[in-house]
Amino acid sequence: MSRTRLHPVSGGALTIWAVIGLVAGWLFHRVGEWTGGTAPVISWFQPLVVALVAAIMAGTAFITWRQVQVQHERLDSSRAVNRLVLGRACAFVGALLAGGYFGYAVSWLGLDGDPLAHQVLWRAVLAAVAGAAVCGSGVWLERACRIREDDESHE
Repeated sequence: MSRTRLHPVSGGALTIWAVIGLVAGWLFHRVGEWTGGTAPVISWFQPLVVALVAAIMAGTAFITWRQVQVQHERLDSSRAVNRLVLGRACAFVGALLAGGYFGYAVSWLGLDGDPLAHQVLWRAVLAAVAGAAVCGSGVWLERACRIREDDESHE
């Protein structure tokens, strides 16, 4: 029986998603102004929600890491696959969010005349950091699901 190996998400793939988010975030501000409207303002809600997702993901990654890597427990196969997929998805979405919010923050640089520029800039930076935390915890969760080579013989 042939086995296919699933490789961990690469830094290059995450970088591509972050760059796509960066460009989209920067364009989001510009397009909002070019269409005659105003750019959306970031409230405290966005960075807090993204940080909450990062905390939940980090908690799930820690529990999974402790079960699989420290206590050497075997996860149910469907649970392991679900966590692996969740980790990968959060890694990609986190990279996209981090890039998008950072691009949006960069688009506000140099707009000192706008009274909201300073607030939006820092809230977008905090949301970008939270997005990076989602990405990092997603990668951690994905790595936590890996089993050692010598454990494969017990399947």
